[in-house]
Amino acid sequence: MLDRVRPMTLVRIAVAAVFFIHGGYRLITGGYLPFGEWLGSLGFPAGVVWAVAVTAIEVLGAPLLAAGRFVTPLAGYFIFQTALGIWLVHMSNGWFVVGGGRNGMEYSVLLIVLLATVLLEARRR
Repeated sequence: MLDRVRPMTLVRIAVAAVFFIHGGYRLITGGYLPFGEWLGSLGFPAGVVWAVAVTAIEVLGAPLLAAGRFVTPLAGYFIFQTALGIWLVHMSNGWFVVGGGRNGMEYSVLLIVLLATVLLEARRR
């Protein structure tokens, strides 16, 4: 059965699963409130509203991305969101997520490359 699945489909589903789990965990644990307060402390107006919106896009958009729907806008949005996360959080912690450091940007860079690949493939169709 797997021999009939396109490799890019697996990449798209895997990346979507990462965002769905990320947003779903934040939703279930109420993590959008501290996330929103943190955004507000950075100067984002209505930080909690932004946090709820980000969470909603992850929880609702990721399954659509996995299903191959709205791939271009969703992949583009997730690239932007991840790049913003690098800029706001991970860049100052260096490259490594674990091992040579902590909370760095290597994982986020990989997600961006995978999302860019999904986006380019979708635009070629």
